[in-house]
Amino acid sequence: MNESDREAVRRAWKDAGLAPLWKSPTTHKPPPDHVTPWYAGEIRKQGHFLKASGSVVGAGEGVIVRFPDRETHHELELAVVIGRKGRNISVDDAPSYVAGYCTGLDMVVRDPEDRSLRKSLDTYSVLGPYVIAADGIPDVSSLHITLRVSGEQRLSSFPRDMTIKIGEQIAWISECRTLWPCDVIVTGTSKGV
Repeated sequence: MNESDREAVRRAWKDAGLAPLWKSPTTHKPPPDHVTPWYAGEIRKQGHFLKASGSVVGAGEGVIVRFPDRETHHELELAVVIGRKGRNISVDDAPSYVAGYCTGLDMVVRDPEDRSLRKSLDTYSVLGPYVIAADGIPDVSSLHITLRVSGEQRLSSFPRDMTIKIGEQIAWISECRTLWPCDVIVTGTSKGV
């Protein structure tokens, strides 16, 4: 990604806010008793889905639990910020479409409603606090993503452990939908939810 592409992403985030937020289902390695090709097939059957842009808040803005009488989970995930328009992107070309990365706290109400609804409540998509330029991270697969609640570690994962890697997710989503600068792909949850 060149400097003019990065500047276009910065302007878009500043002037227009976030574009669509894409969500991939759980993509980290399954428990050892699952067969990975089967598991990856099951993930693909679930498909990816959109979260409402109104669900997005910045880090530190706070999450408002909408239904305290229902089970609500938190899932910390790597978020991929798209830097340029693309459709039918190959896995090999996918990294050139990434502007940067940030953390994404994905909140979800556990119940029978459609998962886009359960994950798209106001304040249920926390991004940031920073977007790190893709070229500033030499090896994104080695990032250690951890979530602590009151000092207790709840989640711990590495992108290298994903069943469906970041490039594959970009290719998968772009097979049926155009990706635009500032689209965000929240890449899926590790074990420990």
